[in-house]
Amino acid sequence: MTHREILDSAGQTPERPGSANGARPKSAGPEVVELNGANRPVDLQAAAQAATDLLTALGIDLDREERRDTPGRMARAYAELFAAQPFRLTTFPNDEGYDELVLARAIPFRTLCEHHMLLFSGVAHVGYLPGDRILGLSKLARLVDHFAAQPQTQERLTMQVAKCLDANLHPRGVGVVLEAEHTCMTQRGVRALGATTVTSALLGTLRDDPRSRAEFFALAGVPTSPARS
Repeated sequence: MTHREILDSAGQTPERPGSANGARPKSAGPEVVELNGANRPVDLQAAAQAATDLLTALGIDLDREERRDTPGRMARAYAELFAAQPFRLTTFPNDEGYDELVLARAIPFRTLCEHHMLLFSGVAHVGYLPGDRILGLSKLARLVDHFAAQPQTQERLTMQVAKCLDANLHPRGVGVVLEAEHTCMTQRGVRALGATTVTSALLGTLRDDPRSRAEFFALAGVPTSPARS
């Protein structure tokens, strides 16, 4: 999992602000965590040669004019799918004390199933119950995209997004639901066309409190609450 917690200037995870009388103290300014993709070397020439070998072994005629550049296009396409763009996970003080659910719904994503290297894609619903800090809204979508830039299982991707958000934001609760269609199931094997897979990860209050959990699933538009991860 590619994340690290916010650290203060001494290299320690800061204590969450609080006071004896329950008043919310003013927090400092934005805090930033750099999320960088794994520094994976990419050899497009070797990948194109491997694609040539694979397609030839499968009996695909690459001598046709329209297919001569196909191995190179394959190499570039897979390299693009696996290119995790670095970004800053920026959080801000929750000085207004907002304590209701924050939810980004229907975030599109696509990645490759690590079992067959075939595409699966769908939408992610990502929400949290704020504590002392809130997150820039675009970062919820960027977080999904960040972890999707590697061969995945849907279950792992769901948990990676939830745990990273929990570790870096320290909210009172986190909820993540992914709905996806897997071409390894719809286009091969059983060929269950139209089948979708739903996974969920719930942490904190959204896991422990039935009313908060029900509100999250209702706002996410999930018809029935999936089993807790």
